[in-house]
Amino acid sequence: MTSIDVSSTSPGTLPDPAPGEEEHLSTGWEPDVPPEDTLVRRYLWHWAAYCDGYALPGGGVTHRTDAFAAADLRRPSGYFNSVTLLCPPGQDFGGVLDEVEAFAEGGRGELLLWSPWLLSQEQMSARGWQLYGHPPLLARPPASLVPAPAAPDVDIRRVTTTEELVHWEQVAVEGYPMPELAGAGPGAVADPSLLRDPRFGFWVGYEDGHPVSLGTSFVDHGIGSFALGVTRPEARRRGHWLGHAVARLEHTPDVWMTGVFSDFSRPGAEKVGFVPLLRLSLWALPRW
Repeated sequence: MTSIDVSSTSPGTLPDPAPGEEEHLSTGWEPDVPPEDTLVRRYLWHWAAYCDGYALPGGGVTHRTDAFAAADLRRPSGYFNSVTLLCPPGQDFGGVLDEVEAFAEGGRGELLLWSPWLLSQEQMSARGWQLYGHPPLLARPPASLVPAPAAPDVDIRRVTTTEELVHWEQVAVEGYPMPELAGAGPGAVADPSLLRDPRFGFWVGYEDGHPVSLGTSFVDHGIGSFALGVTRPEARRRGHWLGHAVARLEHTPDVWMTGVFSDFSRPGAEKVGFVPLLRLSLWALPRW
């Protein structure tokens, strides 16, 4: 794994204009621009791969165009049914939404839409989408360059067995919470085959032998992410969040780390070295 030199990324390579033609000035969002052109573009492709990573082993479906990437488990699954916009919305955005909503047919639960660009609230609301907010996207240099802080005295264990993955799912469903998955049984969130996917890392925090927290990491397109972190209310402010942060940073020390945090967890992320990039727009389409 290699770290990103964000100062040396280059724009998409476009041909020189023919005599008499006007030069095309790249926006950085054309389909032929490589994902590594900017850290934000790289993150969008990374997040799309993360959603695909959950959907396909679980029997779900995926779909990708130049405008968006979509993954759907076809069942209620928290925020794992997601669409990621890959380019700015243009005059044809209504057609893009038509294609997204056609893909959404046949699924259950909410379908989330992530966008680094503001979308028309009038247009989205008229089609039944609900605005969930504008969570901040943060990034951090590799731990090999900016070392992780000292780990607190909490019991954080890397998940290596299906039994431990069940504990991870239990915390996710009950602690996040994901009430639509209550009683769904093992594998509803994370298929056991994910333990064989080297891009994923799962951790569970324990107190007195009981699972009370979780951390998740994912590496693709040359960057990592704090993909999901949950601490049960009764175990908060005891060092679990920091413990999982340190475990994830030290697990992949040679890549830039990213994460979408709530405003509640953002201060903790900034204390361990994350810096804000921008706020995303998060929309949801109910499919109950």
